[in-house]
Amino acid sequence: MTESQFTSTAVVLEGPDAGAPPVGTLSPPVSRFVLARVLRGYRAGRLIEAHPVAEGLLNRGYRVTSSAGVYFLKCYVDRATATLPAITAQHRATTALYAQGLPIAPPLVGRDGQTVTDCDGRRFALFPWVPGSHRTGSELSLVQCEELGALLGNVHGALARVCAPVVQPGRQPTADPRATAALLDELLERARRHRPHGPFDQLAERRLTERAALLEAYAHRRPGPEAAGPAGWVHGDFHGLNLLYRGERVVAVLDWDRLGVRPRGEEAVRAATLIFNDPVTGELDLARVRRYARGYREAADAPAQELAAAAHRVWWERLNDFWMLRWRYQRADQRADQLFPAAAAQTVWWCQEYEQVLDAFVN
Repeated sequence: MTESQFTSTAVVLEGPDAGAPPVGTLSPPVSRFVLARVLRGYRAGRLIEAHPVAEGLLNRGYRVTSSAGVYFLKCYVDRATATLPAITAQHRATTALYAQGLPIAPPLVGRDGQTVTDCDGRRFALFPWVPGSHRTGSELSLVQCEELGALLGNVHGALARVCAPVVQPGRQPTADPRATAALLDELLERARRHRPHGPFDQLAERRLTERAALLEAYAHRRPGPEAAGPAGWVHGDFHGLNLLYRGERVVAVLDWDRLGVRPRGEEAVRAATLIFNDPVTGELDLARVRRYARGYREAADAPAQELAAAAHRVWWERLNDFWMLRWRYQRADQRADQLFPAAAAQTVWWCQEYEQVLDAFVN
């Protein structure tokens, strides 16, 4: 396991609650005393040392070495995902997926028979430390791309077997371009008035002005509320920083904080836009996307029209999404700033190459 394992939310398209206070103000480092106290709740030996892993946007994590071995200790922070029912559901699902042979690192059971530990006003869970490393989409062969798509399809299928049955939600509204326009105007004004006014603010101004023109041009292509594909249980944050490789294969799918019911095809599309994008231009490697989508469709038994509808809805979502700028200008939280240039560029590129992107997902 690398130092960045379990810190996945760095590149998620659907950002964490944009209205919440910055996580950093809510998650002071966990003291060694508390870490040792939590560890004593497991049959995991005596704490020797602990090092924080790179913090994600939601939670804190520590690489813990004890007299019994090496572990990952997770501190749940985000208010939307740190509730006991949410964590318990995640742990129950991942334990069941592991039992079905999928590459999952399940939580360890404490001395009290539970997988969640309350200590010092926060919740913790202990996981095995899985050796491995992250891979970018460009590092994957075409065969590996297809295998990755199949893995996600198999995850969706397994979740359907181990989680509660899903009642299809029916109509699912999409972003209203009028509401988006109002938010866009607010963010543009905040960007212009931001001090000190630097290169990022100038880029934000340019991209917001550009996005306003795109929204006007494409408003008529808003997906209808009935256009969503089948909903099911999904990982919720499937991308490269949540995939751990050893050799040529994925050995662990990480960070299940966003487990939930959503259109399955949309997760497949979002994942591709995160894994196979150029880190500077945001452009997608459509050859790799094509093989990945082929693997997903076959494993998930998903028809091409399901991926077509999903690609259109995700495209519309991205066109109306400004969570990174909301964090900066509404929350004074700049941790997502580095993600904005490529994400904004990808939206423009996707509008220009819409038909080619769609073809990659369906053929």
